[in-house]
Amino acid sequence: MTVQPKKLLAIYGASGCGRSVMPVAATMLLSEDRDRCELLFIDDGRRDPIVNGRRVVTYAEFLREPAGSRQICIAIADSKVRARLAARCEQDGIASFGVVATNAVVMDEVEIGAGSILSPFVTIASNVRIGRCFHGNLYSYVEHDCVVGDFVTFAPGVKCNGNVHIGDFAYLGAGCVIKQGRPGAPLVIGEGAIVGMGAVVTKDVPAGATVVGNPARVS
Repeated sequence: MTVQPKKLLAIYGASGCGRSVMPVAATMLLSEDRDRCELLFIDDGRRDPIVNGRRVVTYAEFLREPAGSRQICIAIADSKVRARLAARCEQDGIASFGVVATNAVVMDEVEIGAGSILSPFVTIASNVRIGRCFHGNLYSYVEHDCVVGDFVTFAPGVKCNGNVHIGDFAYLGAGCVIKQGRPGAPLVIGEGAIVGMGAVVTKDVPAGATVVGNPARVS
């Protein structure tokens, strides 16, 4: 009997973000494949060999592990670090996998880029396009006809209403509310912008700006 090489799957990052993503990934990926897969953490600054019952290895060790195939999901909140690690994985031929909670809701005509994470109770409404390595944290939503760039982070409870365009690397803080745009005239949050916790965004946010308050203003 030939033993098939195992499939090695890793959550990159064993800090708070990664530890929250791990059980979601385990439920999604290992329910029917437990004997042929191993799901572990990658953390280059690791201290403990085991975190929450999962092995922790460095990226270099992950590359040396015997495996039939390898895939990584990057669970690190800093979008620029996510992008750098994604580029390294791509250069090394390591494929990305996404993590979607079983109770996340994804409606019609939705595109979600590789390596994205939808945490429990996230909703993505119809006709939405989302880029690579998106993080949608607990109870956040993206309403209809939105376009979200690469490496965007939604903290828990973000309310992004319809016809909003969000640039690459934007960060939306916990509980913020983004006013709905209009067809042909979307509300725009620029590349690298930061929306503060609880902010209420009623107009465009310039690229690289930080906005706070209700209504949100550049800080």
